[in-house]
This record gives sequence, C-alpha cells and structure tokens, in this order.
Amino acid sequence: MGKKSDGKVLAQNKKASHDYFIEDTYEAGMVLSGTEIKSIRNGRANIGDAFATIRNGEIHIHNMHISPFEQGNRNNPTDPTRTRKLLLHKEQIRKLLGLSKQDGYAIVPLKIYIRNGYAKLLLGLGKGKRQYDKRADAAKKDAQRDIQRALREKQKIAR
Repeated sequence: MGKKSDGKVLAQNKKASHDYFIEDTYEAGMVLSGTEIKSIRNGRANIGDAFATIRNGEIHIHNMHISPFEQGNRNNPTDPTRTRKLLLHKEQIRKLLGLSKQDGYAIVPLKIYIRNGYAKLLLGLGKGKRQYDKRADAAKKDAQRDIQRALREKQKIAR
C-alpha cells in the first residue's frame, strides 16, 4: 500500500502572518466529533479568530468555527465554535507552554489540512508585531510588487 498524499489547505489564517512573527510551527491532530470532519473536508472551517491555550497539560483551540454538516444526523455538534482538544506529544506541549509564557508570545493556528486521511492543524509560535513592524512589512511587500510589475513590463517591451 502506498502512502496517501498530502491534501490541499482547507482553511488558512491569513491574519496570522500579518500580526505575528512566526518563529516555530507544530503539527497537531484534532479531536472532532460527529460529522465535523465532513464539514472540514468541504472547506467549511474558519480559523480567523481562533487561538490556542494550554491547561492541565492539554492544549485546546478556541473560536475555531466549523459549520454544521448539512446532511448531518443527531451526532452533529450543535455549537460550531466549541472548544476542541488538540493532539500533541507531551514534550511539545511542555515546550510550547514554556515559550508561550514569555511576554509577547502566543500560540496561533495557521492552517487546517488533511494528511493521511486525518485533519491536521498547523500551530505557530508567534511573537506579536508592533504597528511599525506591520507598516515596514507592507512597504516591503509593495516594493516587491512594484519590482515584479516593472520586470513584467520590461519583458513585454522586449518581445
């Protein structure tokens, strides 16, 4: 039997790279109930406002919205933004706990994808950006876009 290929990204947190410097990433499994996996596979998940916390040696994600499955049954969860447990190794949780206690650090969900048939959540250890960092990043992005535009124009003229 061959290994199943990695699936496409089903949900992404685009605000995370704008608001945080992502220093380290961790892949976590999710404890889902009922038909939540079907909704995720249909791309009906949103992690824009989600955040992770560590309590009692367990890591949980809050405010992750998974829309109820349309053809769901009685096992369909009623609360789409309920707190869900994440699956990580104890050493990883301890390391994340120690790093996230530092001032300015947070555990940020980055994207949801399917790997080997299981829904995975990519967590990032992020250090909060200041307003001037965000402006500098935006200016750098604009400059890069202008360079690309100029190169395309130059290639059109050369033809």
